[in-house]
Amino acid sequence: MRVVSTQKSQILAIGIAKSLGLDFVPTIYSRFPDGEHYLKTGRLDGETIVVGSLTDSDSLVQLLLLLDACEGSECTLVLPYMGYARQDKRFNEGEPISARAIAGALGRMACRVITVHVHEPKILVHFRVDATNVSLGREIGSCLASRGLENPIILAPDGGAVGLARSIGSEGGWETDHLIKTRLSGTEVKIAPKELDVKSREVVIVDDIISTGGTIVQAAMMLREQGASSIHAICVHGVFASNAYSQLKEAGISEILASDTIESGLSKYTAAEGIARAIEGC
Repeated sequence: MRVVSTQKSQILAIGIAKSLGLDFVPTIYSRFPDGEHYLKTGRLDGETIVVGSLTDSDSLVQLLLLLDACEGSECTLVLPYMGYARQDKRFNEGEPISARAIAGALGRMACRVITVHVHEPKILVHFRVDATNVSLGREIGSCLASRGLENPIILAPDGGAVGLARSIGSEGGWETDHLIKTRLSGTEVKIAPKELDVKSREVVIVDDIISTGGTIVQAAMMLREQGASSIHAICVHGVFASNAYSQLKEAGISEILASDTIESGLSKYTAAEGIARAIEGC
């Protein structure tokens, strides 16, 4: 068994290979003069673990080409970040179900699939092969424990992230809560934790994805008004679209952390061991 990856997922793929005690096979990536992608990987036989986050259209094309290059090998596809997963239904007439389209195309070229905190786990059925979704609650808990925070509140920005907040809280024995919106008038909305008082407390806002960061910016400003001593943000997938990072810092967030499912300077913990556990358990 060997590990290969698309161009933007090499660091994570090498970490997965190291965790499993496997060889990482380097791949050459380039383009033809007309802009089309080209790649060439090493000799693969037996079982191959193909790692590639879908962060843009280029990464999707690379992943399709890499899977095709592994023809004859039994492929386990690891999608650390699955772009297009949030379009999991038709919101308007004439739209595609993008998650289904992507999963269907990739699933035909793999024998099993592993995702990490996919936005909507129900889309896994579209792969048409065995698919497992990995949680990084343990890894996030360990990352936060290393930051020296004193009795922080782990706070989900909405009800959808409550499960993630609770899994992180259980790792460190920390209190957890989630934000709720209360309409005070036609123009005024209060955002506050459902149960806990944040005054003079360190708060960690957790979510699966930080894309534009708008929700977390709004939450951070309200938490400051409510007396939080410091505010931190940690996510699994750090998309940080447009000027999201600068807006988060301007909102008074002390530290912004993400995993390496999308590799960047904010990748402060790795998904490698969590993915390796899932591969070994399959």
